[in-house]
Amino acid sequence: MTLQERTYSHIDLVRQKTDGVLLFLSLGKDSLVLLDMIYPKFDRIVCVFMYFVKGLEHIERWIGWVKAKYPKIEFVQVPHWNLTYILRGGLYCVPNHKVKLLKLADVVKAMQLRYGLYYTFLGMKKADGMNRRLMLKGYEANGYENNGMCYPLADWTQKDILSYMKQNSLPGPVRYSLKASSGVGFNLDCMLWLEKNYPQDLQRIYKVFPMAERILWEHKQKQ
Repeated sequence: MTLQERTYSHIDLVRQKTDGVLLFLSLGKDSLVLLDMIYPKFDRIVCVFMYFVKGLEHIERWIGWVKAKYPKIEFVQVPHWNLTYILRGGLYCVPNHKVKLLKLADVVKAMQLRYGLYYTFLGMKKADGMNRRLMLKGYEANGYENNGMCYPLADWTQKDILSYMKQNSLPGPVRYSLKASSGVGFNLDCMLWLEKNYPQDLQRIYKVFPMAERILWEHKQKQ
């Protein structure tokens, strides 16, 4: 059995139990591959995108592409759970100690309750790091499903992901640098990319996190 066949068998095990699922869609490579694989299998797929700052133009363009390619999905945007730590701690903003700290599990539970869907797909892989490897290894015997949380890409590598994208003509998502891909955040590579390509999005981030202007200011002082 090939890797893809094994992955589809894990997805089919979930399909036997339900016709509707949640998918946490970061718009990165792994979650886009997972969406492409599960899309033909389920009658209802609610894609949950966790935003850093809502309404960024370059992200909205990607969301538009996803909705056009997979028209039957439902798409919802919610604040990233990491924002609770940023807002409470006052990273590049005024700290708000009233903010309740959340974890991914809290967001998953809220989405399950809101949409009445139990099974939740995530694009995590063992190859992502030691912690992921240890966690996913424990779910192997159960087809990489644990209390409704499903990780069918657990055995995939970055090479497998790129190969699937090439075979199925999936475009590569936004890359803010040549380093390992990651989402929008307070890192210099991301800020430089936005300044060059989407300055209006950089301004949107500054509206929410005004002190983040310091990142590029300090970089330019060193040059």
